[in-house]
This record gives sequence, C-alpha cells and structure tokens, in this order.
Amino acid sequence: MINVEKIILASPRGFCAGVEMAIKALAWMVRTFEAPVYCYHEIVHNKIVVDRFKNLGVVFVDDLSEIPVGRPIMLSAHGSAPQVVQQAQAKGSYVVDSVCPLVTKVHHEVKTRASKGFHIVYIGHEGHEEAVGTMAVAPESITRVESLDEVAALPNFVEPVAILAQTTLSHRDWKDVADAVKVRFPKVWSPGKSDLCFATTNRQGALMKIAEQCDAIIVIGSENSSNTRALEKLAREVGCSNVYRINDVSELPNSLAGVVGVTAGASAPEELVAQIIEQLAPTNGVEEIRIAQEDEYFPPPRHIRQLQVAIETTVTTMLGGALASRKIVDDRKLAASTVLALLAS
Repeated sequence: MINVEKIILASPRGFCAGVEMAIKALAWMVRTFEAPVYCYHEIVHNKIVVDRFKNLGVVFVDDLSEIPVGRPIMLSAHGSAPQVVQQAQAKGSYVVDSVCPLVTKVHHEVKTRASKGFHIVYIGHEGHEEAVGTMAVAPESITRVESLDEVAALPNFVEPVAILAQTTLSHRDWKDVADAVKVRFPKVWSPGKSDLCFATTNRQGALMKIAEQCDAIIVIGSENSSNTRALEKLAREVGCSNVYRINDVSELPNSLAGVVGVTAGASAPEELVAQIIEQLAPTNGVEEIRIAQEDEYFPPPRHIRQLQVAIETTVTTMLGGALASRKIVDDRKLAASTVLALLAS
C-alpha cells in the first residue's frame, strides 16, 4: 500500500532545450502536412511522446528505404550520419533535421580533428543512435569505447589522439573512461568545454542533491533513454536502495512509503511528473529542490523557421493584411509540454 509522507522534486528535470526544439518542430510538421509524416528514428527516446505522435500519423522508421519517395521527413534529435542526411534530402519532399545543437558540436569536432590527422577515441554506448551518427562522420578515424577494458585494448595509435564523448553519458561513467584514455595517451587532445550535455549534468547534480534525503527514488523515462538510465544508475550509486525507473503512473510500485524523490530524464514530459504526484498524494506535500536555472533555448531548425514564415505570409496575404504588421510566432514562449497537450486534445 502506498503511504508517501513527502515528495522531493529534483530540479532541473524533464525536457531539455534540444528535446523542446525537436518536439515543437515535429508538431509543426504534423500540423502542416497530410499524414503520414515520416521520422528517421524516434524523435526523442520517450514512449509517451513517440506514441502521441504515432496517433497523429507520424511513422517512425529505422531505415530510409521504408519511406515512400516524396513524403515529408524529420531526422531525430540524436543526430544522423552525413550520408543519411543526404539520402533523406534526395528522397523527401520536405526534410527537417532536428539534431540537437550540442550533438552538432560534437560532429563538427569529429570532422575537424579527423581532417587534422587525429585518431578520435569516442566514449559512447554501442548502438546508441547518437553514437552511430557521430562515428559515421569520420568512420576511418574514430574508435568507440565505453569501458576501462576497451580503453586498455586500444592499439598504440601512430597518429595524435583526440577524445570526444556522447553528450548524454553519466559524468561518473565518462570521467573514469576519459581518465583511462588520458593515461594511455598523455598528449591526448580534448575540447575546451566538455561534450556532456549541460541538461544531463544538471539533472544528475539535482538528483545527487536530494538522494540522501529519500527512502525511494522515482526516475521517469524510457528504457532506451541513455540519460534516464544514467539517472537510475546514479541513484543507486549514491546509496538509495529503492530506485524505480518508470514510463508512466501505471508502473508505480505499491510499496512506496516515507520520503520519495522524483526526477525525470531529459525526454520525459512534465505531465508525467504531475500524474505521479497526484497518484502518490503525499501527506506532507511536495518540496522542490533546484540546483540550477536553465534558460537555454534552441530555435527551430532552419527549414521549420522557413515554413513558419511562409505560412504566416500566406495567411496574412489571403486575409488582406499588411505583411509588415503580420503576427510572428514567438517559439520561445511556447513550451513543448503545452504543444504535446494540444496535440492530445
């Protein structure tokens, strides 16, 4: 029987700036084009978000050959290999690349280091879409590792070595492997600023802040979300014995009691947090502990901005309005959580 005394909310939690951008971009596409709209890989790694778009006619595919010629295509926030982007542009009637700018930064670093003759040691999860896309930027010049044993097995490269990383890794996992790379290759080049996503780092820091106060911790997010799994692992490492990763309120265990910490991965919508709070009904209420204020904003992808201007211009002209005074959509003020709620209505 659930008998929760208090909930402690970790903050920041939930949607990051990259997820906000990607969800709003795909929402524009489903409102503009007739179904089906195709998306190469899941737009973000969250079952609730993906299912909501599926209900609106979005078809998620893992191979561009599954997409009929001439359909609108969205490329996911995790980043795509250069050849995938080129194939999509050749096949789709309208193509939007919703890659997170932080992933784009790593792609650029791979391309730059490879062009300068470096061999890149890339820390990332095998098979993860971000890792696959990043390694495809310079496949002959990059080797992926994610464990100390894999670092030890690296050859002694003749060329200079650079180190880069998947943006959604746990800082603890990344640090140990990165330190081992630096021991193997003392002159290794690394970027001036960590590749790890600020949102991932903030969510892990907030969780560590609340963990020791909690009898149990709920981590909201999907199994295939790397940053969500990192939160789950971190909660266990800092000493909480009752850690539960759930997709939604239906997966809450019935044994919860005492003080419960709640956080959410970077692709989990805030509506799930609200539902869980309502279900747990803590007798002494909810306390939110914030360690950082996230004000980062990523504007819509270029093709979405062009689409917005075209629609605004067309509607204004058809209604006989003046183009100079037409209403401009302020994307910054529109939250992805609001967009998802509207899509469900």
